[in-house]
Amino acid sequence: MKKSIILVTIFTLITSLNYSQQESKNTSGTKEITLEEIWDGTFSAKRMNSLNSMNGDFYSLLNRDKDRNTSVDKYSYATLEKVETIVNSKDLPEINGFQSYSFNNDETKIILGTNFKKIYRHSYTGTYYAYDVASKKATLIGEDIQEPIFSPDNQKVAYAKNNDLFIKDFSENKIIQVTKDGKKNSIINGITDWVYEEEFAFVRAFEWSNNSKYLAYLRFDESKVPTFSMDIVGKDLYPNQQVFKYPKAGETNAVVTLHMYTIASENSKKIALGDYEYIPRIKWSNDDEILVATTLNRHQNNLKLYKVDAVKSTTSVLLNETDKAYIDITDNLTFLVDNSFIWTSEKDGYNHIYHYDFDGKLINQITKGNWEVTRYYGFNESKKTIYYQSVENGSINRGVYSIKLNGKNKKLLSNADGQNSAAFSTNLNYFINTYSSAETPPIYSLYNAKGKMLKVIKDNAELKEELAAYKMSPKEFSTININGNDLNMWMIKPVDFDESKTYPMFMFQYSGPGSQQVGNHWNAANDYWHNMLAQKGMIIVCVDGRGTGLKGADFKKVTQKELGKFEVEDQIAAAKKLAELPYIDKKNIGIWGWSYGGFMSTNVLLKGNDIFTTAIAVAPVTSWRFYDTVYTERYMQTPQENASGYDDNSPINYADKLEGNYLLVHGTGDDNVHVQNSMRMINSLIEANKQFDMFIVPDRTHGIYKGRNTRLNLYTKMTNFVVEHLLN
Repeated sequence: MKKSIILVTIFTLITSLNYSQQESKNTSGTKEITLEEIWDGTFSAKRMNSLNSMNGDFYSLLNRDKDRNTSVDKYSYATLEKVETIVNSKDLPEINGFQSYSFNNDETKIILGTNFKKIYRHSYTGTYYAYDVASKKATLIGEDIQEPIFSPDNQKVAYAKNNDLFIKDFSENKIIQVTKDGKKNSIINGITDWVYEEEFAFVRAFEWSNNSKYLAYLRFDESKVPTFSMDIVGKDLYPNQQVFKYPKAGETNAVVTLHMYTIASENSKKIALGDYEYIPRIKWSNDDEILVATTLNRHQNNLKLYKVDAVKSTTSVLLNETDKAYIDITDNLTFLVDNSFIWTSEKDGYNHIYHYDFDGKLINQITKGNWEVTRYYGFNESKKTIYYQSVENGSINRGVYSIKLNGKNKKLLSNADGQNSAAFSTNLNYFINTYSSAETPPIYSLYNAKGKMLKVIKDNAELKEELAAYKMSPKEFSTININGNDLNMWMIKPVDFDESKTYPMFMFQYSGPGSQQVGNHWNAANDYWHNMLAQKGMIIVCVDGRGTGLKGADFKKVTQKELGKFEVEDQIAAAKKLAELPYIDKKNIGIWGWSYGGFMSTNVLLKGNDIFTTAIAVAPVTSWRFYDTVYTERYMQTPQENASGYDDNSPINYADKLEGNYLLVHGTGDDNVHVQNSMRMINSLIEANKQFDMFIVPDRTHGIYKGRNTRLNLYTKMTNFVVEHLLN
């Protein structure tokens, strides 16, 4: 895509983002925010427990009483009252409490989980029991197992252990070993490898057929995937090593194959799916014998849905979608009663909902417009109505909508402004809406499917009242025209802001593909930190540049094959434009970010050394050559194909440009963005004879949070660094 740079000499803020918010008024109190308060939960909003919709108009919650007994309780959507306690750990002496639960299809049995041991971000092992609601008895399924799930006929539970798949048959009181070749760092059956878990966001890679006759599963042969190792310091005399398979960009992926296990014959068959690199989803259709498998090529721009006949072991292509850049994977594939299906796609330039028949023929495009569908909630068969979330009222907002299957009678069901997300009942007659905005902490309300608000459940009014005593400055939303694009932006000014004075400016961003930091939602921890910095006398700014999300595919995918080019140009240009404001101290401008944001802040400090004086990079990627195949190649292709795209935007190649103050932070136990990234950056800075600050946190993972005072200590370090270099 041709690069276009438009130089604008007159600063213009287009305040076109008017979202029916009340005009922000400075009614702040006098108390100053402290780091201790940010990280001890003082400003935490009250939230609802994660609810699980049940059959009919009911939902369940996992509750804990003062004696630390855990229970699964059933509630009515209509009244929000508790109907019954389904199970309580105090009645189960063999289980010392449980931390998770999941129902079978008809809710006559529950799988209870305890003794969890974390593996990676989403995966863990645990001890699981099958609880019979009628008899009130619990039966051990297994210890140190993963992802147990009931068969639809309730007679069996499939689970994974030690890289193999097993089935516990309760009717015959036996255990069937489905696979026998599982081996650590070599063969995985039914559970995803590291890169699938992280980038395709799923762990359980096996699914029961609706008639309980088949178990489809993925097999990962990672024997040829390069091994990564990290020293874990721990508390023992000698460190230990964490060793796992991690395919870096351009390297060998696991060979992933689809298999079909037949219960009656106790036999598995490998299913041929043509040419592909990845199988990011498998899902049974409403036909008991037809599985649908999703495949992607290595560039992730050619997606196919395959119909797999479990009886004949044959396949046919149901849908084939291509894109000039890449195709995102979602869980929106939904089969209707007639086996026609709902699908979401960006093929018209924006993410929208489509309806296809079971031969892959398009019936109609259900949603249309220059806006994005952000979540698909479900389809009510009797009402022929789809429920979804979108940004129709502006890209910084989210609303909940309904629309007929034929694309007519669209209706806004929630508030128009702010962030609205829905937790629907299974039959889609009710939903609990979570609403927040920059001015309003989370409000949980019960709605019916027609959009009528029935009851406020929780409103966090006390938190808002408590915050009134603090020096809190409102976020000022606007857009700023940079390089020919109106970019979403917010600004936080000191409470006692005086336009005749000048203030240092500290920018925050993430900037990764499809991300968003400029959103009309309630405060996260970083928002309180930014307010704390503002009360010390600086202006905080966030700009979502090109490559971020919710403004169409072209805006998001412009960074294809050039991660760190256009995004960096936009942050630098935004800083220079904002520096023209009379109240911005153009000699004291900083930037910070975490992960992709750390990659960005490092690049911006180096390539924008004529405007930026200070940067903090937390857990940054410093070369995309070091990051995993699935994420990196989705946007960059391989290093072998696109060497310049990798190297021209890698900060380790520009260390000699460092002129300002640089703080580099990383956890040594980061299995995601390896500390190797920071070590290579440090070496480049040393070779360029550049001075910098670094903060290495032993054994912490990508989030740098585990352990007493870890976040408080980190943010104290960052606060002192910012104050020293931007305020003093």
